[in-house]
Amino acid sequence: MRFLAAVGERLAAWSADGRYAVLTGDLNVAHRVEDLKNWKGNRGKSGFLPEEQAELDGWIGRHGFLDVHRHLHGPGPGPYTWWSWRGQAFDNDSGWRIDYQLASAPLAARATRAEVGRSASYAQRWSDHAPVTVTYDL
Repeated sequence: MRFLAAVGERLAAWSADGRYAVLTGDLNVAHRVEDLKNWKGNRGKSGFLPEEQAELDGWIGRHGFLDVHRHLHGPGPGPYTWWSWRGQAFDNDSGWRIDYQLASAPLAARATRAEVGRSASYAQRWSDHAPVTVTYDL
């Protein structure tokens, strides 16, 4: 939680001076129920705690950053960016959306495309995560 709060402070500073900024990567937090296949079974567990989600709400609301992929893709469920190696999670698309590109408002306005690079099959996976790519018209 200290890390999430520190990131929020940095985002606030970036937002205050109107710069182009993007926070990208594995945040290990599913922001909304549509970002997690089994959200009911994971409520109250790390990665899907209300206080973690509230921090992301602050980044997106108070600090003016936009979840670019969700904005361009529209409402969920998914597309997910992480699947457990165990069981049939990947094959059943039973995943979490925990990898993001959060952009400052001026940069987010220039986003034209976002996608998740999900492998075609379990055998072709090189990671338990899939990359999130965003195209910006700069």
